[in-house]
Amino acid sequence: MRIAILLYDDFTALDAVGPYEVLSRIPGAEVVFTAAKRGPVRTDMASLALTADAALDEVDSADLLLVPGGPGTEAQLTDGAVLDWVRRVDATTTWTTSVCSGSLILGAAGLLGGRRATSHWGVLDALSRFGAEPTGTERIVVDGKYATAAGVSAGIDLALRLTGLIAGDGTAEAIQLLIEYDPQPPYGAGSLAKASPSVVEQARLLLAP
Repeated sequence: MRIAILLYDDFTALDAVGPYEVLSRIPGAEVVFTAAKRGPVRTDMASLALTADAALDEVDSADLLLVPGGPGTEAQLTDGAVLDWVRRVDATTTWTTSVCSGSLILGAAGLLGGRRATSHWGVLDALSRFGAEPTGTERIVVDGKYATAAGVSAGIDLALRLTGLIAGDGTAEAIQLLIEYDPQPPYGAGSLAKASPSVVEQARLLLAP
């Protein structure tokens, strides 16, 4: 099973790395990180880079496509080469997926029209620009072969759900145990529904840059 993960400047690291830690452990999985050109691609925090081992024109098919989000998403929405590549690979996939604002890239590629989808709460409403139905009450939204996750850490949940669908619940649970994914956060502000107004405002200030 070939898994292609798109990288681009200013993507959010966990959007890609979180799902990678799960999906790469599926028996028979082959993961390729791909970008406009081979080499290091800087994340939104600048101090970290992931390496694209293949350029977009070297990857023409995948069983599973994953598109991360991040501040760099906006520039991708008008990048014809990226959108053409997403459409081309999507034609070959069993699953086309996104984390965080990566769903906007799927939308801009014309893949989410009339479909339910989610994204980071900060950009969720923007999905309607692409004819999608924004769904903010679910952490993971599956509509046909399209699976979208809410912000950042939701990518791990997405990957586990996909693993269960692809390789069975037992494999998904074994991988969950292997990576010891047992969230017990010290705070209860992990969603808009749980966070206080003051925390939401502080988060919006952090999101603004």
